[in-house]
Amino acid sequence: MYQLFCDSNCELWHTTVKDLGLNLIRMPYIVGDDEYFYDMGENTDFKAFFDNMRKGATPKTAALNEYAYTEYFEPILARGEDIYYITFSHQMSGTFNAMKNVIAQLKEKYPEREIRFKDTKLISLGSGFVTYYGALKYKEGATMDELDAYLDEIIPHTACYFVVDDLTYLYRGGRVSGVARVVGNLLGIKPILHFNDEGKILNINKAKGRKKALDTLLGYMRDKGSELDKYKIYVLQADCQAEAESFIASIKAQFGELDIEIQPVGPVIGAHCGPGTIGLIFHCKER
Repeated sequence: MYQLFCDSNCELWHTTVKDLGLNLIRMPYIVGDDEYFYDMGENTDFKAFFDNMRKGATPKTAALNEYAYTEYFEPILARGEDIYYITFSHQMSGTFNAMKNVIAQLKEKYPEREIRFKDTKLISLGSGFVTYYGALKYKEGATMDELDAYLDEIIPHTACYFVVDDLTYLYRGGRVSGVARVVGNLLGIKPILHFNDEGKILNINKAKGRKKALDTLLGYMRDKGSELDKYKIYVLQADCQAEAESFIASIKAQFGELDIEIQPVGPVIGAHCGPGTIGLIFHCKER
């Protein structure tokens, strides 16, 4: 028997995590002098978080240390169960170095136990999309090998796109230059970001104005979408609920009544993309 883990950077809603029976690893974020661990929206004040960013607050994120991973994993192994952990992209954080060190130590201590992890090569609800469908397989009784095979199949067919509203936050994270930030904000340039097959986030396009940027996302879904009526579609919004709802109306106008869920961007991801971000996740022919 094994236990299935996910982390809070997959951003599945807290009720979904509980319904799926997932073990949650909470990733930290820091506001001022206070450290928090994302609770998947259970008690999070999203509006206050993003309002503070608009006022100039600069929240930070951090990697988990080895002690934290040990605290999550060892009790499971000690009671005689194995572990399978579906992670966010290893390209996005150094936290996985600590995780791998802990796994190596725990395998020595519990040689009869198995610990596996799978890199979704995505973040936010891109990773959540993979985790959700992987968890359904887990609940159906999939073995570790069967879950491995299933995730290897679905990961390359999960598309994750973001439109950011203000280049300031990408500039702070080193994604755009200072000149590009100033010029882009003045001209209303909206970058479009995407995760490639290696799990790296790339600025793949740009559009002048929000409407054109969101229309571009619809174009990607039209050109790359696959089996859209079979899988969920996620729309993410960073304190721009009304605009996201309008975007969903545009999706339905083009593609019909699909299973679309709208969710807020959490503080860990939001610290990097900023308020006004909209994301779109869907099943695709290829990334």
